Amino acid sequence: MESALNWSMVVSIIGVLVVLANIVVQVLKKLTWDRLPTNVLAVVVSMILTLVTFFAYCQINAIAVVWYMVAAAVVMGFMVSYAAMFGYDKLMEAIGKAGKQ
Repeated sequence: MESALNWSMVVSIIGVLVVLANIVVQVLKKLTWDRLPTNVLAVVVSMILTLVTFFAYCQINAIAVVWYMVAAAVVMGFMVSYAAMFGYDKLMEAIGKAGKQ
């Protein structure tokens, strides 16, 4: 049975989603003026981006959407939000350390 997913493409898409989530959260963080916690904003943005990307991928590749695929996309959304929340801080910390050396 042939897999419906190209795994190298999925990993690349996850990386792009993390970067997009970071950018959107940084912009929206300036607009919300601390009315909404940044972590909640990151989860919401990541879920929206991941689910839209998932449904677009399925539509483009003519893949029938099944409930467990949507559940997997939600889990992937949480992984994207985790990477967006903590990956950005670690990246900025590493850049700061590299700049001081």
